[in-house]
Amino acid sequence: MTSSGAIQIKEFLIEKVVKNYSGLFDKATASTLAQIKREKVSRPVIYIGMGTCGLIAGADKTFKAVEKYLHEKKIDGELVSVGCLGLCTAEPMMDVQLPGKTRISFQHATEEKVEDMLNAVFHHTLLHENAIGQYRMPLTEEWPGLTYIDQLPFFALQRRNILRNTGIISPLDINDYLARGGYRSLFKTVLNYTPEKVCEIVDQSGLRGRGGGGYPTGKKWSMALNAGSDQKYLICNADESDPGAFMERALLEGDPHRVVEGIAIAAYAIGASKAYIYIRSEYNHGLLVLQTALQQAREYGFLGENIFGSGVNISILIRQGAGAFICGEETALIASLEGKRGTPSEKPPYPAEKGLFGHPTIVNNVETIANIPSILENGPAWFKSIGTSGNTGTKIYSLTGKGKYSGVIEIALGTKLSDIVYSIAGGVKNGKKLKAVQLGGPSGVCIPPSQLETEIGFESLQEIGASLSFGGMIILDEDTCMVNLSKYFMEFLQKESCGKCIPCREGTKRMLEILEGVTRRPKEENSHETLERFKGMVQLENLAAVIRDTSLCGLGKNAPNPVLSSLKWFREEYEEHIFDRICRAGECHNLRTFYIDVDLCTGCNVCHKKCPENAIIGSVKMPHFIIEQKCTGCGICFDSCKFSAIFFK
Repeated sequence: MTSSGAIQIKEFLIEKVVKNYSGLFDKATASTLAQIKREKVSRPVIYIGMGTCGLIAGADKTFKAVEKYLHEKKIDGELVSVGCLGLCTAEPMMDVQLPGKTRISFQHATEEKVEDMLNAVFHHTLLHENAIGQYRMPLTEEWPGLTYIDQLPFFALQRRNILRNTGIISPLDINDYLARGGYRSLFKTVLNYTPEKVCEIVDQSGLRGRGGGGYPTGKKWSMALNAGSDQKYLICNADESDPGAFMERALLEGDPHRVVEGIAIAAYAIGASKAYIYIRSEYNHGLLVLQTALQQAREYGFLGENIFGSGVNISILIRQGAGAFICGEETALIASLEGKRGTPSEKPPYPAEKGLFGHPTIVNNVETIANIPSILENGPAWFKSIGTSGNTGTKIYSLTGKGKYSGVIEIALGTKLSDIVYSIAGGVKNGKKLKAVQLGGPSGVCIPPSQLETEIGFESLQEIGASLSFGGMIILDEDTCMVNLSKYFMEFLQKESCGKCIPCREGTKRMLEILEGVTRRPKEENSHETLERFKGMVQLENLAAVIRDTSLCGLGKNAPNPVLSSLKWFREEYEEHIFDRICRAGECHNLRTFYIDVDLCTGCNVCHKKCPENAIIGSVKMPHFIIEQKCTGCGICFDSCKFSAIFFK
C-alpha cells in the first residue's frame, strides 16, 4: 500500500468510524469499511497465528512456507500475522479467505502441510482432517458441510468480549483495530464525559478488579480522582507472574490497542496525564507488539498532547519487570517502578491515596483495563447483562493440563467449573479420570470433582478457598500426586518470597522442609528424622494458618493455599505418604521401589547401561536384578525397557 493510500485509510477510519460512535453508516461507507475489515476481499488473504504459542509450534516456519507457496504459484495474495485465537492445542493455525467465500480455519498447519492445504482451498475443496471451521460472514458464501467456529465445543460456551479480536485482526496494524470500532470509546469519552462521569459509568457497570480482591473499579478510580494532588498515575500491571498463566500475554499479543485504549480512558478518568505499563521482560514478543501499538497510537493522535483537540494530555510509557513474582503485588510493583527493590509495603495508605513517587496511583491489571472500551461503547447496562448479580462481565483463564483442549478462554461469570472441564476442555484426555482442577497457580487451590458445580464468581469461589483473580486453571488426572504438586508450588513460593516478613520467609521454608520429609526415601531416615516427619505433619495446618493470618502481603497470605486445599480434599494421599510410604501416582521418585520380572527380562543389558547409579546387575542374555539400596527411583530403567519387564510399587 502506498503512503498516500495509507493516509486516506487513516483519515477515513478516524472520520467515519472513530468520530461516528453511533455506529450508523451509509451504504458507501459500510461497503468501504467491509473491505478494510476484510469482510469482503478482492484477493486471497491468509492469516497465520503468530502468538507465542504459535511460534513455539512452528508458526514462523509456516509463515515462510506460505510466502514461498504464493511466490512460486505467482498468486497475488495477502499474508497477515495475527495473535492467538485461543485454541493453543491446534497450533500452528492458519486461516484462508478467498474472494466471495467465508474465512476458514486450519489446525496443525505445519510447514510440510501448507502446500496440500492451500492446493485444496484454491481448488475449492477442503482437507477436512485439518479444516476445523469457518467464520460467520454474511457478505460471503459459506463453505458447505463445514461447521462454524463458534459452534466448536471449545468456543460454544465462551462469551468472547475482550478476546473478540485476538486471532482475528493483525495486532501490528492499527487500521484493523480502527475498522472494528477501535478508539471510538476514547473519542466519545474525552469529548462527552467528565472524569467523574466516567467513574460513575464504570461503577454502574459493576466491574470489579480482575487481578486482586475484586474491589469495584469505579469506586477505586473515584478515590484517586478525588485525592488532592497535582500529579496522578495510572499503572497497567502486565507482570503476569504465575507459572502456567498466559492469558494476559495472549491479549497483549493479539489485541494491544484494546489495552492501550483502556489505559487512556482510565488515565483520563482519574485525572492522570501519565500512565505506565509494567510488563515482564520475558514477554519479548508481547513487548515488541505493544511498542508498535504505542507508536501507532501516537502517530494517529490518540496519545500525546491535546488529543482530539480536547486539551487532554495522555502519555503511556513501558517499563520492564525483572520477573519477580512478588512484583505482581501492587505496592511491590510501585517500588520496582521507583527503582527500588520490589518489596511490598503496609496498607493503608493505599496507592490510590499515596502511590508512585508519593502521588495518587491506580493499579489495574490487563484484563480489568481491557473491559473499559466495551463498557464505554455499549454502556453499563450492557455489561451488567453479562454474568450474574454482583458478578458482572466475563473472566479469562489460561486452561492447561490434562484436558483434551487447552488454551485461552473467556467465559461469563456464573459459568460452572464443570462446564469448563467437560465442555470447553472436552474432558480428560486419554481416558483418564479427573482428579482435581488446580485454580490459581502457586497460590491457588486444588478443587476436587465433587465441587465442580461451583460457579465462577467472587463470592462462590471464596467459599471453596479460591479467588476470581486466579487466572490459571490446570486440569489434573489420576496420575497426579497432590503431595508432590504442593511441594512444587511451595518450593516456588519459598524462592519467590521477598523475605521482608518473617511468617512468609521462614514459614514457607519450614512448610517446604515438612513436605520434603514426607517424600524422602524411608531408608535415608534415622529414627529422629522419622519422629520429626510425624511432628511436622501434625504442625503443618497450624503453621499454614499462622502464615496466612500474619504475612504482610498477598504472596504470604495465599502461600499456604495449595497445601491447605490438598489437605482438605486429598488427606488420604498425605496419610499414604506418611504411614505407608507410598505414592499412588508414582510421581514421588524417592518412594518408588523398582524391580525386574525375571520371566520377562531378556537380558538385553539396556537398563544396566543407562542406570546412572550402577544399581542394576546381570549378564547379557540373563535376567537382571535391581539393588534396592543403590536405586534412587529415577525411573530411567523403566522408561528404557523395551520388553515391559520393569515395574515399580
